[in-house]
Amino acid sequence: MSQQVESGKSAGWRAIPSGIWALGLVSLFMDVSSEMIHALLPVYLVTVLGTSALTVGFIEGIAEATAAITKIFSGTLSDWLGKRKVLAAIGYGLAAFTKPIFPLASTVHWLVAARFIDRLGKGIRGAPRDALVADISPPHLRGASYGLRQSLDTVGAFLGPLLAIVFMWATVDNFRAVFWFAVLPAFISFVLILIAVHDPVPREDERPAAIRFSTALPGRLGAGYWWVVAIAIFFTLARFSEAFLILRAQSIGLSVMLVPAVMVVMNIAYALSAYPVGALSDHVSRISLLALGLVLLLIGDVFLAFAPSIIWLAAGVLLWGLHMGFTQGLLSALVADRAPAELRGTAFGLFNLVTGLAMLVASIVAGALWDVVGPQGTFLAGAVFTLVSLAGLLPMRRRAGA
Repeated sequence: MSQQVESGKSAGWRAIPSGIWALGLVSLFMDVSSEMIHALLPVYLVTVLGTSALTVGFIEGIAEATAAITKIFSGTLSDWLGKRKVLAAIGYGLAAFTKPIFPLASTVHWLVAARFIDRLGKGIRGAPRDALVADISPPHLRGASYGLRQSLDTVGAFLGPLLAIVFMWATVDNFRAVFWFAVLPAFISFVLILIAVHDPVPREDERPAAIRFSTALPGRLGAGYWWVVAIAIFFTLARFSEAFLILRAQSIGLSVMLVPAVMVVMNIAYALSAYPVGALSDHVSRISLLALGLVLLLIGDVFLAFAPSIIWLAAGVLLWGLHMGFTQGLLSALVADRAPAELRGTAFGLFNLVTGLAMLVASIVAGALWDVVGPQGTFLAGAVFTLVSLAGLLPMRRRAGA
């Protein structure tokens, strides 16, 4: 890990190791591909294939839960092997080779299968990649490193919907053609991780042979780690799938061609805030910044619940994106802070497992409320969960020692 030693105590984005930049670009291209599809998929399911909002919630929740469950196995395996890149590359490769299924699918069942396999690839790559960020980055730049990777990832997340808008206009709302365009950046991402990302050489005390797994493994992760997991569960219950932002835009009259603009606005806010917030968290309390993120989500939910026009919708989506920038990278940094170095893959796998299951619950509840009560019920329920999270954050802050 000479990369970390050589960086000394320099600060700023120029001091962040090249491997972090490479991982960020890998994420960027895969997100361009995924978000070109996902920005249109909820509307495609509802308007073209005739599914319900509850079905969308089930599909999104099951997809994310699949990714979360897979991460625990890939994370633990990466700890045992001492090699994280190969698992990350397999995950990105699986996602790339799955993308052609979306334009070829003719039924909901095929789309569910494609979404499942795509998220399986995400699950395989997620924990090893997140642990690799901590392996590569110097401790005094850990928040900045996670923030940078998240920012680059989110640049892809807003470029994808933006390109979807352009291609929907150019193809006169041809969903399948847009899905085909999304295949190329996925394969660029796969090639990039193969040639530009490398595992650091571990120190002797981090060799895989020294790792022993047992039923006592959760206890080895430490109380501080588990309090971070508890914080993340509350956050996830307060934040359901972004698919409901897209459905909300459609519900107030935004045209099908412009619906992906919702994800563009959200992800621009996300991308612009993630790195500065991550860098700031290297100097101030990470959990204090998380609390500010919850306040942003609370206000955003209220705006989205009562939005009478596109302007109010845009304000709510913008706040939602800022909340993501204030929370997602910081939660990853907190996991890396508190997990033993030799168990980081396992720690990220468990973290993503429990938050993925929470996302499944949140998305199903959101879909059911949408079908029974309407959009207001969904977003007001999110606001209530956010208030509960805020109420519980102060004692958790003391327990987690952040």
